[in-house]
Amino acid sequence: MPAPLTGPGFGSYRADEVAWLLTDLSGVDLEGDIATREAAVQSGRAHYAESLPVEYQPDAAYRELFETVLAGTADRLARAVGVVTELVLAERSAAGPPVLASLARAGTPVGILMRRWAQRRHGVDLPHYAVSIVRDRGIDRVALAHLAAHHDPASVVFVDGWTGKGAITRELTAALREVARDGGPVFSDDLAVLADPGHCARTFGTRDDFLIASACLNSTVSGLVSRTVLNPRLLRPDQFHGAKYYRELADQDVSNRLLDRVAERFDAVAPAVVTDLESVRHGDRSMTFAGWAAVERIADEYGIGSVNFVKPGVGETTRVLLRRVPERILVRDPDDPDLAHLRLLAADRGVPLEVVPDLPYSSVGLVRQLPTVSGEG
Repeated sequence: MPAPLTGPGFGSYRADEVAWLLTDLSGVDLEGDIATREAAVQSGRAHYAESLPVEYQPDAAYRELFETVLAGTADRLARAVGVVTELVLAERSAAGPPVLASLARAGTPVGILMRRWAQRRHGVDLPHYAVSIVRDRGIDRVALAHLAAHHDPASVVFVDGWTGKGAITRELTAALREVARDGGPVFSDDLAVLADPGHCARTFGTRDDFLIASACLNSTVSGLVSRTVLNPRLLRPDQFHGAKYYRELADQDVSNRLLDRVAERFDAVAPAVVTDLESVRHGDRSMTFAGWAAVERIADEYGIGSVNFVKPGVGETTRVLLRRVPERILVRDPDDPDLAHLRLLAADRGVPLEVVPDLPYSSVGLVRQLPTVSGEG
């Protein structure tokens, strides 16, 4: 079984904060022009996980805005981290201390922050791994085998940053059920997320669609690690899914700055977390997948052939602007301070913003449909 990767050899996070269950593909040329790659994916000639987009590097004004966003949202982030971690500790400790398995890469900063909360507030060291899951391809089975070999599968909690319409939630459930049907280990599909605006998780810090600062950038806020790659031409079946470590971007890396800024607010927000936690635990936590229904309505209204081209929520909208070919951005309130970075990115890329006052999310990104679309996106 392959060994996990850790910093500083892979990524800029400390070795004790996360073990990446990934194969290092740093030396492989995987990046392609965003438009060319988008056309290949939409035409069905390639799957999105077989390659990587060229990482968009925002200008100085945008990076300065990130610092403003981080300062302004650190308390809100810390509160959500506290609530979701307390839920996990209270409800997922029957098999022993929970083992965090964050979905690389958006889940990884969240997993580290949850681990820090458990250390700071309870003196508990939670093991933390980062694993790959790929839409339409499932979760990394070699990574699951590694987790099962070292921990009780019942103690493993999968972690992500936020939900959109619920595609990854559904992918995780289907993949874990398939593994169990094949006689493999049985894992819980109870996904823990900071924000669940799509109402497709029952373990969450909040259901507000708010800006999570780690969504504002790519690898430079995620340990300098790329999104994950699943390409059979590069990886054997007995290897973890792959990813790249962008060492050359070290001078722009703010990954640990984000973690430190949020973690230093833990003690200050602890009283608010107690109140928030009670509200969540005694509130309605049902998974209605309301976000999926909303996306279907938006797709129908704008004549979009596949829900894959509709990316709801401020986090997903940011991703559209950073690494896809956007058609337009829908916003509920054009003056919402959480959307300042979207306004900058959209202006920089010449993407129109459309105000939709009754939008069920703060924002929604629409991916441009290119000719000969197969529905992949």
